[in-house]
Amino acid sequence: MRRRIAMQIHSNLFHQNRLFDIALTILILGSLWGLSETAISEFIKTQGLPLRAGILTGIGMSLMGIAIGLQRKPWILLVIALITVFSKQLVVPVLHCSILCKANSCAAVGLQGIFLSGTIALAGNKLRHNRLIKIVTPFLAAFGSAGAFYFIGMRLAPCPYLLTFNHPGGLISFLAAEGLAWASFSALLFPAGYWIGAQMYRLEKLKTKQPLIYYLGSLLVVVISWSAISLTMVHTM
Repeated sequence: MRRRIAMQIHSNLFHQNRLFDIALTILILGSLWGLSETAISEFIKTQGLPLRAGILTGIGMSLMGIAIGLQRKPWILLVIALITVFSKQLVVPVLHCSILCKANSCAAVGLQGIFLSGTIALAGNKLRHNRLIKIVTPFLAAFGSAGAFYFIGMRLAPCPYLLTFNHPGGLISFLAAEGLAWASFSALLFPAGYWIGAQMYRLEKLKTKQPLIYYLGSLLVVVISWSAISLTMVHTM
């Protein structure tokens, strides 16, 4: 009886720790994605580099690739995207902007999370064992999210650039100009992220031997990311 109780307690603790680790993974990757959407985005803009949206989409897909390689749970991509959206909405308390200030970019992030989680769920175990699927899946997800963004963005809070595609055949023009870039960078960077995530099981050793360092280091990444996001907003908007 005692042994059974002990095993039950151990099982409950393991389950709780597992949920905490998943939550921590979501928080870290969502925060890093938010950082890329602010700091890296601003760097690309100031340097006058092309294909900014495509690069940022690829980075976001690579971070979601890490999540899938590490946890293999498509639903967590939706929560990671949600964390990223929350980080972008720091403009509301930090700069007292309207919630619509980042509405379109938040919509893009959300759509990318939705489409990638959906395509990965459809791919199933093939994603794990087939290299071509690792390329095609994010390509289709990014391309599909770009198409959906065209319609949503036009009605939500269209920026001057997006409005240049508001004409007959505008969807095709937008997909040619932006959709292919989103999809290409995603197809390139998602497999790399997936590989990194699959190798991160080695962190289990650090978590087991030095749990304090592991968890404090993880939380430090989150704090630094959100602080950097806030500072970037203050100095660039």
